[in-house]
Amino acid sequence: MWKLFLKINLVAAFCFATVAEAQLFRTKDRMDNLEGFDNQKFSYGFYLAANNFDYKLVLDPKFGMNGQKSLVQPKAFYSFGAGLIGKFRLNDNFDLRIEPGLQFVEREIYFDTQSNDQFAAGTPANLPFTPRELTEADKLRTIKSTYVDIPLLIEVHGDRWYNSRPYAAAGINYMMNLQSNNKSEDDNEQGIFRTTASNFAWSAEVGIQFYFSRFKLTPGFRGTFMINNETVADNATTPPYWTSAISSAKSRAFMFVLKFE
Repeated sequence: MWKLFLKINLVAAFCFATVAEAQLFRTKDRMDNLEGFDNQKFSYGFYLAANNFDYKLVLDPKFGMNGQKSLVQPKAFYSFGAGLIGKFRLNDNFDLRIEPGLQFVEREIYFDTQSNDQFAAGTPANLPFTPRELTEADKLRTIKSTYVDIPLLIEVHGDRWYNSRPYAAAGINYMMNLQSNNKSEDDNEQGIFRTTASNFAWSAEVGIQFYFSRFKLTPGFRGTFMINNETVADNATTPPYWTSAISSAKSRAFMFVLKFE
């Protein structure tokens, strides 16, 4: 299996190198591809993305920590996304981009918070409760999210070098979570982890644009970092095993994007 996988990768790398040499970097009898493409006031395309979303957690010092031990641990998984590209040319070096898309996300949070039984008598932060034996199902929360991601980015790029051009971009995102469960009356006591539906983030991206005879291909790396706390607190009568242990949870994502224009 691994030998077959290695052969496929070697063949793909050879094909890409051949095409790149022929289309992009050959200097003899070289013609610039899509010479007037970047002079258009408006252009459009689409992108595919491989993403890795994680949570940056700030834990409550009482319910989320036991001495120096963190009682809550997030785990990220790889997933994918896709979207559209709209570009408005500002001048020779700057473009304004909007790239609405969908990001499909899955994460886990593990709550090793059985030690919070010690607060059963109640504290100023929580009501008295009857301790319960946490099962593995109680401790593990699998969180699936579908974000409608709408980034507005300013792109700055250098001059073309043969049929390639480096760029960097940064901007802000509005991200709506279609699977937030924020309106659910049930909470973690019933196995439902609730998050906010409307969110804001900032993004930064770098990559290289390659010009072929019929289209522009742009591989890039993007980081997206949520600004607001996404946690919706459990109900007041729920024991402090879950969201009481989290002061804030903010998504952070790293993506490999492949754009076609």
